[in-house]
Amino acid sequence: MKRVFIDGSAGTTGLRIGERLAARDDIELITLAQEERKDAARRADALNACDIAFLCLPDAAAREAVSLVRSDRAVILDTSTAHRTAPDWTYGFPELSAEHARRIAGSKRIAVPGCHASGFIALVRPLVEEGLLSPDARLVCHSLTGYSGGGKKMIAEYEGEGRSPLLGAPRQYALGQEHKHLAEMRAETGLSSPPVFCPIVADFYSGMEVTVGLFGADLRGGAGPEDVKELYAARYTGPIVRFADGTDEGGFLSAAAFSGKDTMEIAVCGNKERMILTARYDNLGKGASGAAVECMNMVMGIDPTTGLEV
Repeated sequence: MKRVFIDGSAGTTGLRIGERLAARDDIELITLAQEERKDAARRADALNACDIAFLCLPDAAAREAVSLVRSDRAVILDTSTAHRTAPDWTYGFPELSAEHARRIAGSKRIAVPGCHASGFIALVRPLVEEGLLSPDARLVCHSLTGYSGGGKKMIAEYEGEGRSPLLGAPRQYALGQEHKHLAEMRAETGLSSPPVFCPIVADFYSGMEVTVGLFGADLRGGAGPEDVKELYAARYTGPIVRFADGTDEGGFLSAAAFSGKDTMEIAVCGNKERMILTARYDNLGKGASGAAVECMNMVMGIDPTTGLEV
């Protein structure tokens, strides 16, 4: 039995990880009393007593937590942005390649991907890797997400009394093109520059739809949507990330279609002149806590879907 500690268990991601682990009999959760959760000494004790720790913290606090670890046994899974492009950390997206999966299973330091970044990387990396898309391609990415991605403060804004009427319509943000996910979006795709990124939060609790548009001329060798579909179908076979063709809802794609799930659906729409690549999943599932638990399962050497909603 593995001893597991969630540092930051009161936040949205920490709570969802806790929910996924609560019913399991193969782990023992180390918990701290509410008054001890910000006590560095008590946190250090827990971090060094556990086999696996989830860091569900802001970036600075995650770096501090890592500095407290003295045990050479503890596996650290960081859900913050702090270590996603660090060379000595493993990027926690096993479906990207067999090498990613191998490294995750044997790593002591795993950076869980960002929610927006997960969809973009899943769509773009295979195209660059297989030579269908130039690393110098200039891309635009839109990402529509539920408000739970903003954490407790944003959830309270959307669900509280007397909320602003502006919250009833989708709102684009990160307008200065400095979003914290851009670094991993570039690094993990092999692109020479990050995309123009347009994240949008809307009035639904959870779910995410990431879209990348391509002109046919963007693809090398005369490739078209059928070639992209064939590549995705070979790469993403499930059970967590899978390619699906023709799964729209009567010509629509709902960003909430995978709310409550820990899976991701990859699809291609359009024609040889213009096409859109889409990834749909839950920002709290494969976009956060579900991805973290999947990585933990791989470290433990068990079925990656254990405890997940697939």
